[in-house]
Amino acid sequence: MNRSPSSSSHRQPRRNPRLSHLRCISCALVLPLEDSPRGCPACEVAARPSSLEAVYGDLPPSVRPSASGFQWGEWLPYLEGVSLGEGSTPGLELPRLASELGIAKLSVKHEGMNPTGSHKDRMSAQAVSRALEVGASSVVLASSGNAAVSAAAYCAAAGLRCEVATYRDMPQAFVAALRRLGAQRFAFDRGAERWEHVRRRVEDDGAFALTNYCLPPVGSPVFGVEGYRAVALECAAEGCIPDHVLVPTARGDLLWGLYSGFRDLRLAGLIDRMPRLWAVEPIPRLSRVLQGERAQGEFPGKTAQFSIAGGTVTLQQVHAVRRSEGGAVVVDDAGAHRGTSSLAREGFWVELCAGSSVTAVTQLLADNRIAISEHVLLVLTAKGDRDPFDPAVIS
Repeated sequence: MNRSPSSSSHRQPRRNPRLSHLRCISCALVLPLEDSPRGCPACEVAARPSSLEAVYGDLPPSVRPSASGFQWGEWLPYLEGVSLGEGSTPGLELPRLASELGIAKLSVKHEGMNPTGSHKDRMSAQAVSRALEVGASSVVLASSGNAAVSAAAYCAAAGLRCEVATYRDMPQAFVAALRRLGAQRFAFDRGAERWEHVRRRVEDDGAFALTNYCLPPVGSPVFGVEGYRAVALECAAEGCIPDHVLVPTARGDLLWGLYSGFRDLRLAGLIDRMPRLWAVEPIPRLSRVLQGERAQGEFPGKTAQFSIAGGTVTLQQVHAVRRSEGGAVVVDDAGAHRGTSSLAREGFWVELCAGSSVTAVTQLLADNRIAISEHVLLVLTAKGDRDPFDPAVIS
């Protein structure tokens, strides 16, 4: 049974007073602080849907975590809100694997150490806090797995109803978690059906959207995506500003959050360079857009890397890699399995797509897009306990 919001033991959300307004990441249109799950209205009319970002005034002159509430609240939409202890994930160096790959320094940011086992908890904390602040009673999203479990957990903590549109063949570990956490699941065969379900619930019934539902897509709603900025802030606080960051990517929420965080740190004079961001994808999507195809096209393909599957691209992906002078790397399932095995030898049990970044390093080195003298950071998006077991690839 879902609890009412008044029964939640978590603090009621407290918005960051530095939060000024929203802005389109493409055309820079300024919008008030309100929920716009379809993204920028001007870009939508122009048939190039684009995400929004939050704009903050007078960011603090440091990246010291706060003593109470959300750790990085002054850099995020909410100072306090619904939390399960997300963030402060381990940043570790892997000298042995670096030597195997032939690179000077390799480190990982292990997002699987978040409460529900993935980076999605950073988005859920901010987005569910927003839902509480605006008085929502139901949260709805489309997810292949990690975001679904994360949203269900944070909604349970907040006393909100959670409704998830998933694929029919969702891994059973996710199905069981949703059932235990009290979320309502609706199963569909195609992604477009999932998004249409979310659209109806949001635009016809007034539910609060936690993810994108438009086609062509934009990123997830802005208040949630802002939560990923904390990954960059933690890196800066630890003095770990790499030359390159590799990010397994579907529609680019995490990728954009990293870009946004590093960009603002640089604008504030707190870091001296912007890391180059690389989107690691299982089939050619963003890589084709960077070569000249329309970002609003369809890019079909099949992959076992279900966390970053799908055939669409968002402008937040395009802008993040172009503005950071990075790019896209395609790693197929065989390459992802090799990378996952390499990380396992270092003691990391991660989802399949997280392993793809290891193989991406070898490709970028071979193409001379990474120099052997540089520092590379891999974002390990989630633990491997929910990946479907395939005995044919386990050795």
